Amino acid sequence: MKEILAKLLNHEELSREEMKQILIGITHSEYPNEQITALLTCLQMRGVTVEELLGFRDGILETGVPAILECDRYIDVVGTGGDRKNTFNISTTACFVIAGAGYKVAKHGNYAATSVSGASNVIAHHGIRFTDDIDRLNRSLNEAGIVYLHAQLFAKAMKFVGPIRKALPFPTIFNLLGPIVNPSRPKCQLLGVANLNQMRLYNNVYQSIGIDYGIVNSMDGYDEISLTGDFKVTTNNYERIFSPKDLGFDIAKPEELVGGATEDEAAQIFDAVLENRALPAQKNIVLANAAFGIQVLERGQKGIEECIEIARESIDSGSALRTFRKFAELNS
Repeated sequence: MKEILAKLLNHEELSREEMKQILIGITHSEYPNEQITALLTCLQMRGVTVEELLGFRDGILETGVPAILECDRYIDVVGTGGDRKNTFNISTTACFVIAGAGYKVAKHGNYAATSVSGASNVIAHHGIRFTDDIDRLNRSLNEAGIVYLHAQLFAKAMKFVGPIRKALPFPTIFNLLGPIVNPSRPKCQLLGVANLNQMRLYNNVYQSIGIDYGIVNSMDGYDEISLTGDFKVTTNNYERIFSPKDLGFDIAKPEELVGGATEDEAAQIFDAVLENRALPAQKNIVLANAAFGIQVLERGQKGIEECIEIARESIDSGSALRTFRKFAELNS
């Protein structure tokens, strides 16, 4: 580690294999906390490269618990988090809309870090039990069309750096890993990022991994399509800035996206969208995010207008709600 730190202090970049071995070494308790802290600080000050991020991803997946799903094509919809907007569970709700439309979804998530309710909060709030049992996971995917992978059951390496991350007053490379360490290794992903620098980073990461992807960023700082203004989308097929009106939606007000002050309030919005009784802006935001996820699954072969109508039918027909109820029945 002293040699690694010397490299970083000399402004050198680390290779993918070096980073993978460092991560594995952390899980074997090979380094004192002071050296890990120095490593994370150096990387954050300089900025993480694609190869360095992929190396840590390799290490997380190798030392973690795999989730081998009996399905070739499914999607994960996730945000990087950290936008400090405290929105309701938009990505998680969109996942059930996508599954309700007949597609397969493997949602990877965790408890909230910077908002009131993360994906695991809203899932657990409904009495659902997290599991890493492969048979149960595959039954959920096959019968409900969706499976939930609670990050803490799979990414075993994270517990080794938890106290260090908590003590540091800034985000680290580990904050960038969440979206790309789904233990089922999906071939499709829709990712929301909070700024264009992250969009460029993950665009290069996804191209290296070789999956079908969409990356979205609302220009006013949301790590999802917020419909509060223009937003940018980058996929395997195109890069474009959209306005809400391009999709046939009105501009949303920031207060219409807020997830509330408690987990219960956030869960109520989640329920309201699936039950088709939410505020128009709340429904539209979920439709927009679900639609771009569907477009990724369709390899860009369907226009976004058609994908919006597919998502709308999922909610309006009650299919999204039935999907969630079936999921809850199988996982409670």
